[in-house]
Amino acid sequence: MLRLSRLTDYAVVTLSAMARQQGCVLSSAALAEQSGVPEPTVAKILKLLAKDGLVASVRGAAGGYRLDTPATAISIGAVVTAVEGPISLTACVEGSTQECGMSSGCALRGKWDPVNDAIRGALEQVSVADVMGRGCCAVRPAMAEERV
Repeated sequence: MLRLSRLTDYAVVTLSAMARQQGCVLSSAALAEQSGVPEPTVAKILKLLAKDGLVASVRGAAGGYRLDTPATAISIGAVVTAVEGPISLTACVEGSTQECGMSSGCALRGKWDPVNDAIRGALEQVSVADVMGRGCCAVRPAMAEERV
């Protein structure tokens, strides 16, 4: 079974919480409270997302993280890549850094590329907003005032 990690799932949940308050600077503790994801996990996710440019890190006493990009413009593929690394179903995908013990004589080497490309393409077509559903990005009144 092909399954994404729990960390990727939590990254989408975290981004969803941020999308509801797009442009606001939020601490990992505030996002943990809003999302229900444990704070150490949120902190780890935010570092990974910031490293790939999906969220902005804001330094200082009132610092934290901010989502500058609309949830409609952030693909699930970008989130998967930020959290888990390049999408690669097997070690037999061209350009993979993983090695397979049979790679030197395997007739299937590189033959997984169309499958890998199809999955990557499908993940790029779905945005965080799509996963969140209708009305995802409307700021809830109570949260609009909380600028943590």
